[in-house]
Amino acid sequence: MASEKLVSSIEDKLWAAADKLRGSIDASKYKNIVLGIIFLKYISDRFEKRYQELIAEGDGFENDRDEYERFNVFYVPEKARWEFIVQNATKPSIGQIIDEAFIAIEKENKNLAGVLPKIYSGTDIDQRRVGEVVLVFENADTSLIEEDALGRVYEYFLGKFAFMLGAGGGEYYTPSGVVKLLVEMIEPFEGTIYDPCCGSGGMFVQANKFVKAHGGNSFELSIYGQELNAETRRLATMNLAIRGIEANLGQTHEDTFHADQFKDEKFDYILANPPFNISDWGQESLVSDLRWKWGVPTKNNANYAWLSHMLSKLKPSKGVAGIVLANGSLSSQVTGEGNIRSQFIDEDLVDCIVALPDKLFYTTGISVCLWFLRRGKKRRNEVLFIDARDLGDMVDRKLRELTDENISVIASTYHKWLENDGFQDVVGFCKSASTSEIQKHEYVLTPGRYVGVKEITDEEPFAEKMPKLVAELSNLMKNSSLLDEKIKKSLGAIGYEF
Repeated sequence: MASEKLVSSIEDKLWAAADKLRGSIDASKYKNIVLGIIFLKYISDRFEKRYQELIAEGDGFENDRDEYERFNVFYVPEKARWEFIVQNATKPSIGQIIDEAFIAIEKENKNLAGVLPKIYSGTDIDQRRVGEVVLVFENADTSLIEEDALGRVYEYFLGKFAFMLGAGGGEYYTPSGVVKLLVEMIEPFEGTIYDPCCGSGGMFVQANKFVKAHGGNSFELSIYGQELNAETRRLATMNLAIRGIEANLGQTHEDTFHADQFKDEKFDYILANPPFNISDWGQESLVSDLRWKWGVPTKNNANYAWLSHMLSKLKPSKGVAGIVLANGSLSSQVTGEGNIRSQFIDEDLVDCIVALPDKLFYTTGISVCLWFLRRGKKRRNEVLFIDARDLGDMVDRKLRELTDENISVIASTYHKWLENDGFQDVVGFCKSASTSEIQKHEYVLTPGRYVGVKEITDEEPFAEKMPKLVAELSNLMKNSSLLDEKIKKSLGAIGYEF
């Protein structure tokens, strides 16, 4: 397995090469063109590997669909295979050839029906550029990196497109550091996991990585997701397929509030990054919904509708949810939100609140928080507050990332508290607060109210520091005097002496 440095280098080169070809193609359509081609190469490469294994075995099963399906490999018809696509990359009909390839793949693989993009032959698509994108990936030496190479590339490109699209990118992509932190904290080893607004499936990809990294069997984790946006749901299906992850994403794209695809299901784990502060979510037609047992969420903001929905979907004795929300959810009193929050606390459903730093998201510079809800809590009548606003490294002027070290510090703090294993309050960072203490703060859950202010330590001895400060002040005063004289002379020169 090659180093992370090599993997990153190849990813960067692929992006730079592919991005040069964007030209006049609309950014959102360009995203689908490139991601579709990566997907086509991936499934074709996996098919070819299995095909050659069957040829070598010599039993004549190389065209037996079952011999591919049982290894979680999609069957790729001859005119949809990468070799055929590359041979036709420079033809003016390359777009039509790719569209027909996707149609043929969907016919052979029912779980991909209606998922793959058939957009390549559109009149607004430059066929020469489509062929050049194909050749970018044909010439990439991904054999140097791990078997999961194109899965990594796909995930990398999702992030880059989210950054490029700005506000539109937030519809399908949650920053990987935030996803990794959520997964490290709830530890979804086995059972059922659900995301009611699953975007491109990043939560599921990271959960799968977590299980594998800890020596578990990813097939023991059953995945359920729902997504409103049809295009984003297609991205999720391809993203999971490219990882070999099986998932139930419902019958179709649908609104979770109005057409819950898993109405009678309860889950062990929930991971979600719902859209922030949705103001028009159709509350008027749902006021008597059973999910609002803690109170009807305001029609002007869906935050508490998401929290209530997810609490209603947790298994009654052991379910745990990790949810990304805007910071306003921690203190809002608008139209009963404070009353709903107080019931969450009084019923001991809130396990932990984490305040995150700003600038983590491509779509907004505001700070966000993580809610951890748990049924059957280990630490009864207590909530852990973590203030992580000072963590993260700036990637550029507008974007910050949580480092692996940051994630480890936050997650280990939570697990020490959860298991009562050497946890201690740290002023300015973490505090275990009782229900009665939260009640005194009128059920406001902003971590800063509980953890206190970190002491500022001055490591330089006073005896050494004071002479430096005096010298600095002396220089400033001297410069000030010189500046005063210059001003007097300038004013005098134009007849305003004093």
